[in-house]
Amino acid sequence: MSDLSQTSGLPFMKMHGLGNDFVVIDARETDAAVTAPLARALADRHRGVGFDQLAVIEEGQAADLRLTFFNADGSLSAACGNATRCIARHEMNRTGASKVTLQTERGILIARDAGGRLTSVNMGPPVLDWREIPLAEDVDPLHLPIAGDPVATGMGNPHCTFFVEDAEAVDLATRGPEIEHHPLYPERTNVQFASVIGPDHLRMRVWERGTGITLASGSSSCAVAVAAARRGLTGRSVRLTLDGGDIQIEWRDDGVWMTGPTAHVFTGVLTPEFLRGL
Repeated sequence: MSDLSQTSGLPFMKMHGLGNDFVVIDARETDAAVTAPLARALADRHRGVGFDQLAVIEEGQAADLRLTFFNADGSLSAACGNATRCIARHEMNRTGASKVTLQTERGILIARDAGGRLTSVNMGPPVLDWREIPLAEDVDPLHLPIAGDPVATGMGNPHCTFFVEDAEAVDLATRGPEIEHHPLYPERTNVQFASVIGPDHLRMRVWERGTGITLASGSSSCAVAVAAARRGLTGRSVRLTLDGGDIQIEWRDDGVWMTGPTAHVFTGVLTPEFLRGL
């Protein structure tokens, strides 16, 4: 951690998309280093700030911004759809632009003002090859050899989607970690349980790797929509009802577009005392 953060503190923003909440550090405004220990300390909802993911904003080289994401356990994530939407909205508000490009490990993502206080992000095309998801062996991603017949999809991070009669009835706290650490997923996986409400409507609950149960997940929403369309359960445009609210997903030729609300809750400063305790 730099001397600046030790003496002056470290500014941050708290944001959420459908209750999927984030701490966002704008590294363009500080020379402080963001590390895995800092992420773990910040994630503590009793002794830190609390978040599902931590996002770091830097100047982009091939895009307007570069984003790095940490899970609550300090591990890195290549994609975080709701955080991407929140940061895109913040940047559009800051600059007055109606479009922003964001460089991530997933690739360069395009975000647009969708009107009605909604923000759309193209999360890129889904990854459907078992090697790239990645899976540990050559199996059919559309029908994994796991009890419950789930679907594997990559959206910059791996996903495992179960279609069930009633997502509400699933013991997510038990099933989530079991599947997250399944040996078929060498990098662990996000886990979703979804029920079909109608041809353009799904109910979904999610367990995120490195974090646990969350009220919403953007990349998970994209993965579930893709899996449902591939299974013939829905069309390629679908509304997902999550614990935190509704999000719209559209699988187009140029990628999977996600549209929903965002919120910038507050801005704060981490104290030098907190930072010295890391």
